[in-house]
Order: sequence, then C-alpha cells, then structure tokens
Amino acid sequence: MKYALAAIIFVAIYVVAGWAQAQAVRPETVASGLQNPWAVAFLPDGLFLVSERGGALRVVQPDGKVGAPIAGVPAVAAGGQGGLLDVLLDSDFARNRVLYFCYAEPGPGGTNSTALARATLSADHARLDQVKVIFSQKPKVASSAHFGCRIVESRGAAALPGNAPGQPDGKLFLTLGDRFSRRDDAQTPGNHHGKIVRINKDGSVPADNPFAAKAGALPEVWSLGHRNLQGATLAPDGTLWVHEHGPQGGDEINLPRPGANYGWPVVSYGENYGGGPVGSGQSSQAGLEPPLHYWVPSIAPSGMAFLTSDRYGKTWQGNLFVGSLKFGYLARLELAEPFRGTVRRESRLLEGAGRIRDVRQGPDGLLYVLTDSGNGRLIRLLPV
Repeated sequence: MKYALAAIIFVAIYVVAGWAQAQAVRPETVASGLQNPWAVAFLPDGLFLVSERGGALRVVQPDGKVGAPIAGVPAVAAGGQGGLLDVLLDSDFARNRVLYFCYAEPGPGGTNSTALARATLSADHARLDQVKVIFSQKPKVASSAHFGCRIVESRGAAALPGNAPGQPDGKLFLTLGDRFSRRDDAQTPGNHHGKIVRINKDGSVPADNPFAAKAGALPEVWSLGHRNLQGATLAPDGTLWVHEHGPQGGDEINLPRPGANYGWPVVSYGENYGGGPVGSGQSSQAGLEPPLHYWVPSIAPSGMAFLTSDRYGKTWQGNLFVGSLKFGYLARLELAEPFRGTVRRESRLLEGAGRIRDVRQGPDGLLYVLTDSGNGRLIRLLPV
C-alpha cells in the first residue's frame, strides 16, 4: 500500500512539475486590434512588420501603436484562407531594405494561386518600392483554400555540396498547398500544387534543384506529396523543417529532402472529412517519406520556430515551437537533441490565448506570437 501511495505521490509531483515547466512564461500583449494577422517580421529599432490576411502590411511601434497600411502592396485574392500571408526580411535587410512576401494572387475568371514577391521598404516605412513577383504557382485554380505560403531564406546545409553551413546562400524556399480540390496534383512534379519550391532571390531556378533537368517537371520543385504547409523554419545547421495540415487527423512535421515524396494523398495518418480512408488507407508505403512527427487529432498547426536563445533557460534552447489554430495554444516540442532528432515531449503554452497563427524568435531572444482574429494580437512571451 505504501509503495502504491509513493508511486501516486511521485506521479503527482511529476505532473505538477511538468505543468509548472509548461507554464513558465508570462504573455504580454504588445499590440492589439490587428485584422487577422498572418506573419510578423522584426525591423530595426524595435519595430514590427505585420501582414494582415485582408491585404494590409503594417508597422507596429514598440509601444503597440499600429500604423496605417503600407502603400504598394499588390491586389490580393482575400477570401477563405487566401490573402496577404507570409512576410520575411532579407538577411541583408539593414543594408538593402529588401523583403519578401507571399500572397494569394488573383487570376482570370476568379482563379488564383500563391505568389512570392520581392520589394524594398522605404526608409520612412510608408511604401513598398520595386515590387516584383519572382514566383507564381502554376496552374491557377478557383479555390479559396490551401495556399501554404511560408517563406524561408535558405542557409547552407552540410548535405548540399558547396554550401557553408549557417550562411545565407542566396536562395528561398516557399511552401505551396495542394489547393484542396487538386490534391492528386501533389504527386506529380509537373505542377506546383502540394510542393515546396526553391528559387534564387531573383526568381531564377538553382541549377542543382532536383527536377531542374527532368522533362515534364517544373524546375522550381524541391519536394512533393505535401498537403497544406503553413509552418517552415531552419535549424542552425541549415536543415529545413516544415509542418503541414492533415485532413481529419494526421498533421505532420517533415524534413524535406530534395526530390523526396512525402506521401499526400496516397498515405496519411488522418482520414477524409466525414470519415473514410485517404488514398491507399495506409499510413506508410515504400518509397514515400514518413513524417518525423504527427498529430491525431489534428491541432491545425501554423507558424514554426526554433528557439536558439537561452532566455527561458537551457532546457528550452533547441526546442521547436508550433502554433495551434484549432485548440488555441503554442506547442513546445522537446527533441531528442537540441535542434534535431525525434519529438520526445510536447507541452502546451498560452492555452486560451486564441488561434495561434505565427510564432517567431525576436532579436531580443524572446518568442512572439500572433493570434488570428478580427482583433488579433501580437504577444511577447516573457520568462518567469
């Protein structure tokens, strides 16, 4: 009896300790009143650049004042999941003031697709200049769903010849959804649906892309077999990490390799909406890459960032953070090793904060999140 009681006490202490560790942050609202914010980037002097799905790009002051829309943003197909989505500063922004943004680009006859544009931000933050679309997803379709649209500036990874690990290599990754109604397209490299693409910063195609010289394939394609990728980040060694929405269950984390196929819609850990198997009805198949991690039920992930700082203590350094739209929390994923390996433990932060759309580490080493609503907030996570 005493051993059973001791075991109960031990478990209770472990659970309480785990809860305390999961809650070891204090949320501080930096700004509110944002209209369905989608992404945040960090400008010099403590300023924030925030995209709103309706089509506005705004500067937020350190005191939380939200600026007027920046001029020069092209027309977006705002509706459903579409609109102005991710924004990323160039690694040399302090010198060249270049940024990249992706959005739902309108097409003829009510069609649209994900597009990636490059621009320079004026010194007074009032307008975008030299706006140029450097990539446009093909083909355009009439859909308001599954745009993907996360941008990552590539840094040299040891797996790629000629790259210096950790240094910008002049290339960009862009995640692309399967557009929902065209999910079978994800299995063929002759279109951009359900793909990750890799391009040079001027929009040209890197010669070492896996499909660059293959007949019938689009040369920008890096990997295929994806559903709807709304999170992407780099580990310090240059490895690309992404997550994607499953159907009903089966959200995934993947580490996309050049030319690899990640299975959608042939295999899945989820099922079709309303029930019924996806594709083969199996969760794995020879020749298709299994996920590093998956969620059942779905958490509807969005936003993804590694924590490189020690602002929250050494045990958090190297953890991966993912927002949940469905359940409204920030997932902290502890890996087998910092920045690598399998997911060993998951804990929940900011429960009740609302739909977490984006998560980033700021220049101050702290984590920032955006909540997706008509009164969206930019929240800073302070260590306790």
